Amino acid sequence: MERINIYIDGNNLHRSAKELGFNIDYKKFNNWLRQKYGATCVYLFIGLVPSNVKFYEYLQECGFILIFKQTISFGGTVKENCDAELVLKTVSDFYSKTFDKCFLITGDGDFGCLVEFLNENMALAGVISPDESKCSFLLRNKNVRITFLNDLYHKFSNGKHP
Repeated sequence: MERINIYIDGNNLHRSAKELGFNIDYKKFNNWLRQKYGATCVYLFIGLVPSNVKFYEYLQECGFILIFKQTISFGGTVKENCDAELVLKTVSDFYSKTFDKCFLITGDGDFGCLVEFLNENMALAGVISPDESKCSFLLRNKNVRITFLNDLYHKFSNGKHP
């Protein structure tokens, strides 16, 4: 049986769903990913904000493996970019052979080099972009299968934001 890992750019997913008006039900989302793609491990890369501990516990109860990045706050804005952590974990897992194939959930073009690397090594099953209109050309031009979540959020959300 093929081992499938999924690596999620948490900020990109959250922001995109919110902009499209959806509240993700993370338990349904994790179950959907495991059923649809046969995922063995689902990693969620997220900024560590101490006041969100209860939310992190909930995400772990939903079955996500959380990878945190220390956040920086300036002017009331929290910077929580986890790109380097996602790349490092994915490449490390590739070389330690913890998966046969993987999916990346992001629309961020900064992951173009990772998509190329995984694709060249026949380890990329596909990219899942949270928002078709905001999926970077730097991902679209890699000749890989991209699934867009725009018309799928209803399967794992609690409806639209008010």
